[in-house]
Amino acid sequence: MALPRRSTPTSSEVAKRAGVSRTTVSFVLNDLRGKGISEETRQKVLLAASEMGYEPHSAARILAGGSTGTIAVVIPRSDHLHVDAYLPRLLSTVNDCCHIHGYKVLLEAADDQFKDPGAFMNLVKGKRIDGLIVVNMRSVECDYVRQLAQQGFPVVVAGNGRESFYSRCTSDDDVVTSKRATQHLIELGHRRIAHLAFAPKEFEAVTLRRAGYESALAEAGIAPDPSLIAYADISARSGYDAMKQLLEQTTDFTALFAGNDTVAFGAMKALKDAGCRIPQDVAVVGYDDIPLAEFASPPLTTLRIDPVTQGKEAVDMLLALMNGETYVRLEVPYDTCFVIRESCGFSLNQKIARE
Repeated sequence: MALPRRSTPTSSEVAKRAGVSRTTVSFVLNDLRGKGISEETRQKVLLAASEMGYEPHSAARILAGGSTGTIAVVIPRSDHLHVDAYLPRLLSTVNDCCHIHGYKVLLEAADDQFKDPGAFMNLVKGKRIDGLIVVNMRSVECDYVRQLAQQGFPVVVAGNGRESFYSRCTSDDDVVTSKRATQHLIELGHRRIAHLAFAPKEFEAVTLRRAGYESALAEAGIAPDPSLIAYADISARSGYDAMKQLLEQTTDFTALFAGNDTVAFGAMKALKDAGCRIPQDVAVVGYDDIPLAEFASPPLTTLRIDPVTQGKEAVDMLLALMNGETYVRLEVPYDTCFVIRESCGFSLNQKIARE
């Protein structure tokens, strides 16, 4: 859905005229010093803004009585910040970028105790925020996000999704990347591959990563076995518990694809406690490449996702929407790097031979 474009120029147009980045325009027009911007560049931006009749977005909306100078970030649960290694890095980046552009950040948990899943809609209805970023969207949030986008409210989803009614920034498609991880294990000769989802089924990314896992199996002529699939709940402890329960039901697998590195750590401990050697008995592949992945025992093979780039792009997309630009870029993908370490049993010599 296209938002009506304003008659006044956007910060992107000022940046283009001045020959600088949009971030530089924001620094100059918000009078943020100490950012390494020369006086010559400052004057160039100010001149371009003056000639084009541009007013900084926050000031313009305050004069119009419609700006709060605040952006909200919605996460599923606040306790995820205590146990997830990926989310804090993304939120820190979003917070830093918003401050650079003169915005405060309000963090809102979607389903904390005593709160309805769509309670964040009250922030919009009460005109308390200028834009919204939704992280790790669940199915229950989908209808609310669709409603906001259809009403023309600036909203960006960080992470993957199956719909195209909102702007979103994402790593390579979760189906594609999960399929790639599973194919790697198949190429190493594994036929019985377990999958440990990083969260319950209600998370869209969980559904998509399972779809990629099953697609890889199907293409290899391997029938997906539901008994080899378990669901964790973000934390390493939940990964440990889910893997322990899976091992009580069956040990008939030689490889594991974990939905993120945090739950992979828990699963690896459960495997070791059960007497399984990694990778000799069970090869393990994770997802995210969090900073601790290379220090796991053994170091974890995983898909590298960049929360810093994702956070920056989420803010850039939201600011563009808030400045009256349209939902032209429905998705901004990032290249996902497959980082091979010892946990999958794929040696460096094998890697060199394949290359």
